[in-house]
Amino acid sequence: MKRRDFIALIGGAAAWPLAARAQQGEHMRRIGVLMPTTVDDSEGRARVGAFVKDLRDVGLTEGRNVKLDYRWAGSDVERLRAFASELVALAPDVLLAGSSPSLAALHWATATIPIVFVLVSDPVGQGFVQSLARPGGNITGFSNFEFSTIGKWVDLLNGIAPGIRRIALIFNPDTAPYTQHYLPPFDDAAKSFAAEPISAPVHSEAEIESIASALAERGRGGIIVMSDPFTLTHRKVIISLAARYRLPTVYPFRYFVADGGLLSYGVDTPDLFRRSASYVERILRGANPADLPVQQPTKFELAINLKTAKALELSISDKLLALADEVIE
Repeated sequence: MKRRDFIALIGGAAAWPLAARAQQGEHMRRIGVLMPTTVDDSEGRARVGAFVKDLRDVGLTEGRNVKLDYRWAGSDVERLRAFASELVALAPDVLLAGSSPSLAALHWATATIPIVFVLVSDPVGQGFVQSLARPGGNITGFSNFEFSTIGKWVDLLNGIAPGIRRIALIFNPDTAPYTQHYLPPFDDAAKSFAAEPISAPVHSEAEIESIASALAERGRGGIIVMSDPFTLTHRKVIISLAARYRLPTVYPFRYFVADGGLLSYGVDTPDLFRRSASYVERILRGANPADLPVQQPTKFELAINLKTAKALELSISDKLLALADEVIE
């Protein structure tokens, strides 16, 4: 979807009341959407575009029988809270949370309006739901990674760059508090390859560069980038620094590889947003979120950027290439 088409799709708020009046026979429902990206971020646009398309597929068309109120907060936790309060004040029928920080903000703002989340790690451990099978309360949705996934990331890093001796896990603790649960399996996986696991919390681009510089100085280092609104927002900086310091890096989603990253393994993010439309539709038609089980991801994808591998003088095995869902040359 082109940017101008997307802006036209989500913009034009002033036209919505006119559209609603033009469709007197339709009951207008309201959905609040809290996103952890900026409005001009291509990945954020793809996620919302997938959600809106599948809303149409289940009979919910923007301007005819549904109004969508968007708030784009980037990775700013305070802004997420402020926007969450704004959305709750609009009294929507249902809310969509596009990340763990988005869900935390909406959870803080309301205990009654139904919330459907997407891309949330460990919703039980974070206290958002009582269980995956029966969430209870006003929250349900679609999770992304299990903690064991980090072992796969370490394995892929070692496979693409054998001899790695230091692995830094980059994350922002403010926007990815769930990372604490990934650290024990990360430590175990790194040590199984005789590599030093390095927990690398960052809050700024300068801190990211400091980590990259230190790894490069010590040699034989690599990076794993955590699934995190902060790393999403700053992905081009991370990718650039990994290239500058010649650090093999594994990312959680394919859009990092599309932007020049080396390798990714993770869920199809637009697919989860597409699937979330069905839960929103069911809630609007009377379903109780407490009774809708939290859905686990069903589609994972491995992406490799051969151009980046060549720049890093890394050889990709035929076995790994055969497993890849997408190879960028």
